[in-house]
Amino acid sequence: MAVSSTVIQRRIVLSAGLLVMGFALIGIRMVDVMALKGGDQAASADDSARPQVLRSDIVDRNGQLLARDLPVKHLYVRLGEVGNRAVAARELAAATDTDNVRLSREFSGKHNVVLVARFLPPEVQDRVDALGLGGIQFEPAEKRYHPQGAAAEQVLGSTDPDGRGVAGIEKGLDPLLRLGSSSVALSLDMRIQYALAHEVEEARREFSAKDGGGIVLDVRTGEILAMASLPDSQSDPATLYGEDPRANRMAAVRYELGSVFKIFSFALAVEDHTIRLDEPFQIGKGFKVGRFTIHEAERDMPTVLAARDVLALSSNSGTAQIALRSGADRQRQFLSRLGLLSTARTEISEARAPEYPDHWGQVETATIGFGHGIAVTPLAFVAAAAAVVNGGRRITPTFLKHPQDGRGEQLIKPETSATMRDLLRYVVTNGTGKKADVPGYDVGGKTGSAQRNSGGRYISHVLVTSFCGVFPIDDPRYLVFVLLDEPHGTKETGGWALAGYTAAPLAGKVIARIAPMLGMPSRAPVLPASKENT
Repeated sequence: MAVSSTVIQRRIVLSAGLLVMGFALIGIRMVDVMALKGGDQAASADDSARPQVLRSDIVDRNGQLLARDLPVKHLYVRLGEVGNRAVAARELAAATDTDNVRLSREFSGKHNVVLVARFLPPEVQDRVDALGLGGIQFEPAEKRYHPQGAAAEQVLGSTDPDGRGVAGIEKGLDPLLRLGSSSVALSLDMRIQYALAHEVEEARREFSAKDGGGIVLDVRTGEILAMASLPDSQSDPATLYGEDPRANRMAAVRYELGSVFKIFSFALAVEDHTIRLDEPFQIGKGFKVGRFTIHEAERDMPTVLAARDVLALSSNSGTAQIALRSGADRQRQFLSRLGLLSTARTEISEARAPEYPDHWGQVETATIGFGHGIAVTPLAFVAAAAAVVNGGRRITPTFLKHPQDGRGEQLIKPETSATMRDLLRYVVTNGTGKKADVPGYDVGGKTGSAQRNSGGRYISHVLVTSFCGVFPIDDPRYLVFVLLDEPHGTKETGGWALAGYTAAPLAGKVIARIAPMLGMPSRAPVLPASKENT
């Protein structure tokens, strides 16, 4: 039977109406979803079902927890379900330690859903629940916690609100940590870290230094057991000099280190047989190179010194003469081979490239010989110094636990390394490093006092002092490097701020504390008991 055109038209109108209603409902739902999910102002009750991938734990070499993701929640409020908005804003601000002005403004706005606070731990969630307010909604999230606080904070780094590593180990190992699998063990030993940081901070305060830091390194494996930069976020006051407490100055700041660089000048001279250790050098009142005259840090030097005493007493003019025997090309090639002319590569991204002259002539050779005119990071320095004392083999510094012997390419002859160990011990027993000696541990090392270079100009009496210590020096295992930036002399030092008075005793205190922790037996003789005690 035929259908009239009127019926067909009615059916078309009805179908069109149903379609319009359907699209309207879809549109309303889309607006609702966008209002609830869009931007930082929204959330959905269904978000609790989303998968959560936690970053891997970070632990030190002994299993002590250094970083862990913990479940937290973001707090949102549906304003349509809130009675008195002003009261609710005030109570929520107090419960979550949130800015009441900001919250009151947003509660009086046009948004249906307002973000109150992020990353709330369970105890704060409980306080919010206890308010009994309507419209409360929690969204699951994760937050990275560093339970050791400021300890090693510059090494560990940080993550952003989305859980991505943005600095330090958190950034360098981000792909591994984001797998969320088993914990990642670092080379750090928090016992050593605490001891190093404590002693550096004590010295920084004692000598009113701008900042300071230190590194403890295993010269066989390349493992970094501790790395500290002070002030940190717990220092008082942490920002006395405007320093960023999160800055890893041992990896990211370049210093002209001064006389600790003489280690390399002597290693090169011994390697190439350009000196005899008993050979005399004229010191006098200075050594002229071109139109410049090189002077001593300490003015009362003897007029003649044997080569070994040039190092022990830290003569600039004597070391300049020794460096010039090697020549510019050989010196540059040697420092490059030790890794001092390139960026030290580790698991952290903060390491910086060195600064050195484009033109490497006679004057530059002389000054670089005693550590001026070249700026490197302490991290790069300790890697090179470790190779000088560990038998002459390259090590790659690492923040990952790696207890196996990591020595690689032979950089200098083993005999050269043995001679350098003897010389560094002589510096401590007979030279500027006496205050770094620790009975029973046979410390060897070298002091460094460098004038502060500011804009290409050296500032008189403003120093960066450092000490590189190695123990036990006859069979080295650990290297301790410490640095003080702009220390001041004290009454006890007679007003002197040179490394022998500031950095050397600091290194000795660090070694005395950490050697027993590291299981290093003391070689100090056991004194017989007195008759009064028998």
